[in-house]
Amino acid sequence: MLRVTEIKLPLEHKPSEINAALIKKLAINAADLVEYSIFKRGVDARKANAILLVYSLDVTIKGEAKVLAKLNKDPHVKLAPDTSYKFVANAPAILKDRPVIVGLGPSGLFAALILAQSGFKPLVLERGKAVRERTKDTWDLWRKSKLNPESNVQFGEGGAGTFSDGKLYSQIKDPNHYGRKVINEFVKAGAPEEILYVSHPHIGTFRLVGMVEKMRETIIALGGEIRFNSRVDNIEISNNQVQAVVLANGERIATNHLVLAVGHSARDTFEMIYKRGIYIEAKPFSIGFRIEHPQSLIDNARHGPNAQHPILGAADYKLVHHASNGRSVYSFCMCPGGTVVAAASEEGCVVTNGMSQYSRNERNANAGIVVGITPEVDFPGHPLAGMELQRKWESQAYLLGGSTYQAPGQLVGDFLANQPSTQFGEVTPSYTPGVHLTNLDTALPEYVISAIREAIPQFAKQIKGFDMPDAILTGVETRTSSPIRIKRNDDDLQSINTKGLYPTGEGAGYAGGILSAGVDGIRVAEAVALSIAGL
Repeated sequence: MLRVTEIKLPLEHKPSEINAALIKKLAINAADLVEYSIFKRGVDARKANAILLVYSLDVTIKGEAKVLAKLNKDPHVKLAPDTSYKFVANAPAILKDRPVIVGLGPSGLFAALILAQSGFKPLVLERGKAVRERTKDTWDLWRKSKLNPESNVQFGEGGAGTFSDGKLYSQIKDPNHYGRKVINEFVKAGAPEEILYVSHPHIGTFRLVGMVEKMRETIIALGGEIRFNSRVDNIEISNNQVQAVVLANGERIATNHLVLAVGHSARDTFEMIYKRGIYIEAKPFSIGFRIEHPQSLIDNARHGPNAQHPILGAADYKLVHHASNGRSVYSFCMCPGGTVVAAASEEGCVVTNGMSQYSRNERNANAGIVVGITPEVDFPGHPLAGMELQRKWESQAYLLGGSTYQAPGQLVGDFLANQPSTQFGEVTPSYTPGVHLTNLDTALPEYVISAIREAIPQFAKQIKGFDMPDAILTGVETRTSSPIRIKRNDDDLQSINTKGLYPTGEGAGYAGGILSAGVDGIRVAEAVALSIAGL
């Protein structure tokens, strides 16, 4: 089978035009084209009046070897790679050391799934609740300003990605095609099949809930065990080797293979592992605000006369600006047709995030507009200093919002003019429990505020209307990624100073998003399987 890439066709085209393009590209007779399937379909929207669909196709033809030899210098015609998943080890007949996984976000979920599929019967400990119970708790914060510190947008089955846009794309290097395994498992669990081939696949929160439940059922059916409301408060270590975990209720669970997949907001866990002597280091992350525009504005700016075409759907964007103060400002976790959500996990703090459903049909578009910060410059001196910086500005946002879990907000026009906002304009903010208008000048460090003030007019040069005076900024966005890295060896993926501890996913500093976290969970599961099997 051949992989043929960069087949470009108009937005409105007939299926027969794909056949014709392949026949022309491969210089074959129509009778020699046996069949094809779409591996990837992207969009070239650089010219809004002439948007193109860009295909990568897996093609079966007669005389493949001859055609491949003839086109051997064409970078867009190659043998299709084998993307099927290969298990690295099977569990021994007598399983003496059952692996334990802490956390059931994407990395923990896929670590558990791979280990279960390999016969290792993992035990998963999740501090939060099952996904449907957890959903009720998140609604309590959004509608009643009632926060449950153990069950919220950050904690619970499915992890923080459950309450997001459900994006399933990443820029990680993936030579073993683990991302394909992630996507295939999601489709088995009920995701739409289009995520197999669209270039920027997404699922949305409501669909993710049912999918996570089905994947949990699969893990259990294969011999795995999942316990909710089971917070790990201690890790027992002897001679630099993990021996056991201790739960909040005092229960001790022995294990020599512990997968730590706790997510980027498990601050009490970070404090615990630091005290236990497990090596961690501060890492860069970003902070900023959420910005909301009418989705129609983004659609028209990006897609012009093709705005809201069924294939294109709600338009997104990706923006970067290098500010004069040396800071990088960029859009983060853009959610077309979505909402800004309350994502706090600690009392007395306000945190924002973005979320979309599969339909992406809400009135507003939102994205984080964030500024990169580094431990060397902005929070030196302690591995947990970045975490404390997050807390500081989340607490400040809580105060600026009125100490009721309302978020502080400001119209873009007023933000650029550095004057407080007093009433909403054309854009109604989507954040609940609500937005308290104020001046965001004291919501984040001055270097962040000045960089964003400089960036917004520059972004408007790429997205017409991005500096719309009535657009809304809502604070604060601080959980872009983990403030720490639990450093691990490159070969066996164990902690550099604690044997049997396998840090994984966003919380460990090795992923950013659902897909990359799932991929990292697979990699760690393989390392655990090889260790237990003695390979």
